[in-house]
Amino acid sequence: MLSPKKVKHRKVFKGRSRGVALRGSSISFGDYALKATICGFMSAQQIEAARITINRTMKRGGKVWIRVFPDKPLTSKPAETRMGKGKGAPDSWVAKVKPGTILYEITGVSEEVAIKALTLAGNKLPFSTKVVTKRGTL
Repeated sequence: MLSPKKVKHRKVFKGRSRGVALRGSSISFGDYALKATICGFMSAQQIEAARITINRTMKRGGKVWIRVFPDKPLTSKPAETRMGKGKGAPDSWVAKVKPGTILYEITGVSEEVAIKALTLAGNKLPFSTKVVTKRGTL
């Protein structure tokens, strides 16, 4: 799974997800892309599951770019633990996603295969997405 090699702070605040993505909101590398339409957290496992789905649908043809990275730690306390006693230990890593963020880009395959691969990948994610091209939204 994806995770940072080193972080400045072991635990971070939850934060807020307001507004739209200013950076990472345009297609830079590929011809087709998967774009988030609402905000949310995308775990390292979900990033990997969507990547595998894209590669299998494209039959390992073409090229895939992953445009998000899980750099935010989520903490959790053990089951059946009383309230209090501080914040829990780091449990997993997530990427913070805002509306308009490009998640995956692909190139080197036909339009039908690209749309199918990105649609199936979007089904693996916990928020709604749409497939976009360099020309515009499909």
